[in-house]
Amino acid sequence: MEKYDIAIVGAGPSGIFTALELLRKGYKGSIILVEKGLPVERRRCPKTQGGPCRNCRPYCHITTGFSGAGAFSDGKLSLSAEVGGELPELIGRDKAQDLIDYTDKIYLEFGADKHIEGIGNEEKVKEIRKKAISAGLKLVDCPIRHMGTEKAQGIYLAIENSLRDGGVEMLFGAECRNIILENNVCRGIYVTDGKGESREIYADTTVIATGRRGAEWLEKICAEHNIAHAPGVVDIGVRVEVRNEIMEEINSVLYESKLIGYPAPFKNKVRIFCQNPGGFVSQENYDNDLAVVNGHSYKEIKSDNTNLAILCSHSFTQPFNRPIEYAQKVGELTNMLGAGKILVQRYGDILAGKRTWQKELGMSNVRPTLRDAVAGDITAAMPYRAMTNIINFIRAVDMVVPGFAGYETLLYSPELKFYSNKIKMDENLNTSIAGLHCLGDSSGWTRGLMMASVMGVLMARGILSGAADGVREEKD
Repeated sequence: MEKYDIAIVGAGPSGIFTALELLRKGYKGSIILVEKGLPVERRRCPKTQGGPCRNCRPYCHITTGFSGAGAFSDGKLSLSAEVGGELPELIGRDKAQDLIDYTDKIYLEFGADKHIEGIGNEEKVKEIRKKAISAGLKLVDCPIRHMGTEKAQGIYLAIENSLRDGGVEMLFGAECRNIILENNVCRGIYVTDGKGESREIYADTTVIATGRRGAEWLEKICAEHNIAHAPGVVDIGVRVEVRNEIMEEINSVLYESKLIGYPAPFKNKVRIFCQNPGGFVSQENYDNDLAVVNGHSYKEIKSDNTNLAILCSHSFTQPFNRPIEYAQKVGELTNMLGAGKILVQRYGDILAGKRTWQKELGMSNVRPTLRDAVAGDITAAMPYRAMTNIINFIRAVDMVVPGFAGYETLLYSPELKFYSNKIKMDENLNTSIAGLHCLGDSSGWTRGLMMASVMGVLMARGILSGAADGVREEKD
């Protein structure tokens, strides 16, 4: 029988920082880290070499492997508790900020850039905020430490080597199929390793940290074993791309314009997420051949464009309560229209009620950085409510950033974020199942690299103090 003190499923930031903080605090127990993908040094995407997306099997190298999906997108660390999910609501905002500051120092130790974007220029920030208020938007100040897509890989390689040198066993190419449950206590995990062999790994403490890629799987595990959870929100939206000249002031003053609005008539929350000055639009592939759009931001390589996500939050409770499936269907329909590729359309064509043609993109000022995106009509797949919210939000942003709602502004679809299944936990990250803890974006409590890393640090401290050995007390 394979037996460890701690089994961690998923080598994204939350899983990594659980193991790392344990080692930093002198933990002597045995730790195994199970990851579906490859070590960071072996993760390769053919598109980075100028080739087309090959829909790599058995998983996409951008979304799966050591360091997870976030490190291979834009490599940005948000240094404010105001962004990054709902974890501050669980543990308190001051504690969350202290943990961010602590975790940031660890990233610096492993080579993150010391420069912080989005600080200073207070008078210019005030001017931008004034415009945002006039447009009915909220501007969230958030300092950013930009590691960069290519630099982040080196940082996480150093962390990977540190974990290996510290005695953490890392099982790559292994898929967790289920948890081992005995008398409402989690005893470990069922795993299929890289050779296709089934293994039972027992552990006193099991940490599930499967990221956005594993959100649907974790939702099924919760339903199967009656792990207390609730359907949360799912984000459906587009990736917007404009010329750098349009975003010049925002890029230089804030670096990332975290604007939030509730546009009429539906009043859904709509926000800007993952802004990449001089960046590149990218494609990611999820299970069932679902192609979704994202953005990369390199430290050294720059384009003529800035891209960002506009995400519309949707909540479902009665009678339908499967938001992840809903978002997947939207993505599948969009993929169908694009023949399996990402779909792109000019904003002006949307307002004019026409599709965009490939030859029109070639004559535009804004040239797509995702070169194999297919010109078409995203409105034929995007739900009316989401599309209306996005259009009205773009009009509001144009009051803050003149030219943002230009005819040639590009909208790529689908941009989907699967965070929806929110695990019910206490402040020590105890679930309703003894011995089981769920972290990061798949838990529904975090969004992004920093807050997921913070949750890992918090998990490690709970293990060391013994506070994370119990069962969540029902407080509803």
